[in-house]
Amino acid sequence: MNTALRAALAAALTLLAAPAFAQTAPASLPPQRPMGPPPTPTWSLTVGVAPILAPAWQGSRDYALSVFPDIRVTYKDVAFASVQEGFGWNAINRDGWKIGPIARLRFGRRESTGGSPFLITGGSDALRGFGNIPLAVEFGGFAQYSPTRRLALRAEVRRGTGGHEGVVAEPSIRFADRAGPFRYSLALRSTFASARYTQVYFGVSPEQAARAGLPAYRTDGGLVSAGVGGTFTRPLGKRGQHGAVTLLAGYDRLGDAAADSTLIRERGRRDQFTLGLSYGYRFTWK
Repeated sequence: MNTALRAALAAALTLLAAPAFAQTAPASLPPQRPMGPPPTPTWSLTVGVAPILAPAWQGSRDYALSVFPDIRVTYKDVAFASVQEGFGWNAINRDGWKIGPIARLRFGRRESTGGSPFLITGGSDALRGFGNIPLAVEFGGFAQYSPTRRLALRAEVRRGTGGHEGVVAEPSIRFADRAGPFRYSLALRSTFASARYTQVYFGVSPEQAARAGLPAYRTDGGLVSAGVGGTFTRPLGKRGQHGAVTLLAGYDRLGDAAADSTLIRERGRRDQFTLGLSYGYRFTWK
């Protein structure tokens, strides 16, 4: 295990030890599970849609509009599945702790537009010569600690298969509360990854360099990005009987593991902004 990867894992474990929370779907989407008491319904299904304006690919200076499906299923406060938060099981769920396995999808990247399969308009031609990156599935585990109903400290560590075979660690802190009929949240987040991940998304192989006209570059592991995201949700109708609308925004800055690449230095940008809107309708049953 190289030094950068050890540092990434150490950062995640440090967050977990606190005594007192690609193209993937944007992390700014509203949290899938409330941080308060377990919900009363046995099952819940949320179906929605989320138009997102964001960089065409992580690190891009060009923006694109994508429409992500927002589909979420929960079973009590035990298991969950959603496009943006993956598939997981709260194997341990007591005293403010939630710990268990998780699997996430990391959608592919298209050489022609730079975007994910959900891209509607816009895009980037900066990746021509790099080839497509297929879908990756990441398997791992998570741990979350909520010292209060409003605060959650969380960390995930996952290893990819398919599009990449690197290790990804994501520590985050989320605060959520209500203001009258509105709900809002604020999250600080970061992503660390091994060189086997960063080379796929930010490296420039000799073959890619020859096709794309860029200097070759081999990446190291370390900090990929760090940033902040927020959501502001308005339930529609009494107790949200007509669904809910959420405004979301985020800012992330690429770390040296990504930004030092010749791809980012010559064709990209470290500062990444996201803005979007989502609507979802929730069904519940016993």
